[in-house]
Amino acid sequence: MGLLTTTIGAYPKPEYVNLPDWFDDLDKAGPTEGWAEAMEAMGEKAAAILEKGTHEAVRDQVDAGIDIPTDGEIARENYIHYHCRHLEGMDFVNLTEKVLRTGNYSSFLPTVHGPVKPRDSFLADDWKRAQKATDKPVKITMPGPLTVADTVVDEYYGNHKDFGKAIAAALNQEVLSLANAGCKHIQIDEPLFARYPDSALEFGIENLERAFHNCPDSATRTVHICCGYPDKIDKDDYPKAPRESYFQIAEAMDDSSIMTISLEDAHRYNDLKLLEIFKKTKIIFGVAAIAKTRVETVEEIRNRLLDALEHIDANRLIAAPDCGLGILGKELAIKKLKNLSEAAHSIET
Repeated sequence: MGLLTTTIGAYPKPEYVNLPDWFDDLDKAGPTEGWAEAMEAMGEKAAAILEKGTHEAVRDQVDAGIDIPTDGEIARENYIHYHCRHLEGMDFVNLTEKVLRTGNYSSFLPTVHGPVKPRDSFLADDWKRAQKATDKPVKITMPGPLTVADTVVDEYYGNHKDFGKAIAAALNQEVLSLANAGCKHIQIDEPLFARYPDSALEFGIENLERAFHNCPDSATRTVHICCGYPDKIDKDDYPKAPRESYFQIAEAMDDSSIMTISLEDAHRYNDLKLLEIFKKTKIIFGVAAIAKTRVETVEEIRNRLLDALEHIDANRLIAAPDCGLGILGKELAIKKLKNLSEAAHSIET
């Protein structure tokens, strides 16, 4: 069988899913523009179109050898704001400009004027739609409290800690709904842990655990911590979170109730002593770069995984791309996933 494989979240949308996608312009000024109008334009066909597109994304991943696929986030304009649309207190009409990601770019974002609360439960339905496409266990993703707090404009709570508590409570409703529906893999994305490791340690991990509160052990509690997307593919000099961030938070993450942590490695190799800090946590290890057109060879991926296995047990290592695949396009995404799967499955465990 070899090592398990998974994907992280987004997959390229089929052309017939005519929804805005932030991978078309990752630093655009209005990342939430047009989604609601596009959904309305699809009318009564929306459900069928999204199911067809989701099933195609899931089957592509499975056919490429992925053991734990995602739903591809086909219904989303991006992984953060789609979830925010289902929360009370998020104003998507009156947007406010904000500088993001430690000054890398600015956007007009939803504004919070009052308490953030769940409006409805929706991710269990997204999971059921995706799970119909395969016998493999489909993973569902959602944005974490610190990442949401930093990607909208808060004019109510006044600080990321208290705002994050409210977001965590709303996320927890979806976590429990997914687990009760039978979803075995629930992933919360917290790239801001890498940008702001001090905040992660001060209150971010605590709020992340709040989001998973009472989640049964039948569902794997996963967090993805990436280091940031470029604004275009094959751009070498884009700003990433500091390499040291993973080391700063590793011990605290291993001591938390999180069961699996997703880390990037392909775009910028880590010091693999990092893996030795994790004594009990499983590691999803990025071995395919998601913003480079060059396709990693099977041998290259296999060798990096073997290097990692010098520092962590095989039963705690899972191979994956660095992050979501949307910027690559379908053809490149499939090539990378096939090589990744072949390499991971070739390793005797």
